[in-house]
Amino acid sequence: MTETPSGDDAPENADPTGTDAAGDPSVTAESGSDDPDRDVPEDVQKYDRFKKIDGSTYDRANDFLRERTYITAREWAIARLCADFRTETGVEMTKIGENLPELVPFMTDTYSPQAVNQARASFEEKVRKAGATFLYGAMCDFFTAEELDDVMYEATEVAKFLLEVEGVDLAVEDELEAEDRISSVMRDVREQSAALRHDEVTCPECGHEFEAGD
Repeated sequence: MTETPSGDDAPENADPTGTDAAGDPSVTAESGSDDPDRDVPEDVQKYDRFKKIDGSTYDRANDFLRERTYITAREWAIARLCADFRTETGVEMTKIGENLPELVPFMTDTYSPQAVNQARASFEEKVRKAGATFLYGAMCDFFTAEELDDVMYEATEVAKFLLEVEGVDLAVEDELEAEDRISSVMRDVREQSAALRHDEVTCPECGHEFEAGD
């Protein structure tokens, strides 16, 4: 039996018939995880992410992501796997798809390499669009410095939570250092964007002086 990702978990450009734009029916999820004779690769057996979440909490994870990000639980999981199963020649799409239920407890079906790649591409597209939207918001003077700090804090907290659910052990010192560095970078972005928007050497908003070559 073959299944396609459904509902909120389906790619935005997915064809409801289960085929891609080119009519290839292989871009689907494949139900094959119940084969007891299938050999599971050693690195898959040792993979220890997503142990804090199981199949019964998939809907909750999807709702959490939908409320706070543009990605689905499916895209989140596969993006993580694509990062972890990347070799010098590329991402191991086949290994990820064939062993998806073993790698991620809340994913119950195996996927074809095309379906894995489709989810990966969807994740990348959403990140690029969200990044452009955020950077414009930071550069166009829509947010005050304090409001921008709040936006960054909220985004950082969501990202850290997802990393912790994946199984990443975040030390308090590392968290604080990362937050300080992010805040510093965003202050620089805001100041430099002010210099781009104004011809004056001194920013009329914060009084910071820019050299002509900045």
